Parts: sequence; C-alpha cells; structure tokens
Amino acid sequence: MKEDWMGGFVREIAAMIIDTLNLEEVSIDDIDPAAPLFGDGLGLDSIDALELVLAISQNYGIQVKSDDQQNQQIFSSLATLASFVEIRKA
Repeated sequence: MKEDWMGGFVREIAAMIIDTLNLEEVSIDDIDPAAPLFGDGLGLDSIDALELVLAISQNYGIQVKSDDQQNQQIFSSLATLASFVEIRKA
C-alpha cells in the first residue's frame, strides 16, 4: 500500500515541478522518476533549482540550504527529491 501512496506523492512532486517551472510542454507521465532532473534528463538548470527550493519551502515547510553537501543527491532525480520531501515534510 505504501508503494501506491508513494507513487502518488512522486506524481505530486512532478506536478509541483511542472507548475513551478512552467513546463507547459511536459506532462507528469513524461518525467521518469529515475531520470536526472538536471543535464541530460529533464534539462533543469541552477535557476530552476532555486525556484524548486522556494516551492518546496512554501508547499511543504522544508528549508534546503544552498551549502548542503547532499543537494546534488537530493535533486538528482524526481524519485530522490520526492523521498527527501516525504521524509521531512511538516
């Protein structure tokens, strides 16, 4: 049952990414949860990362520090980002 729920949460985070970054040409189903968010994957950049950090803070009450050494891992894919938010959300 948790797997189904987490799948729904991954979709929620995907929707947040699409809405926050105005990715009108991308649908939730277009984002592979295991694919990189930056570079060759979804193609996000550092400005997109800042916008996502702000959206995560506003939507889930989670502060992500710019100097956190885990940021590369946290934002490496949709699945890792969803897992990070789920574990820490208020």
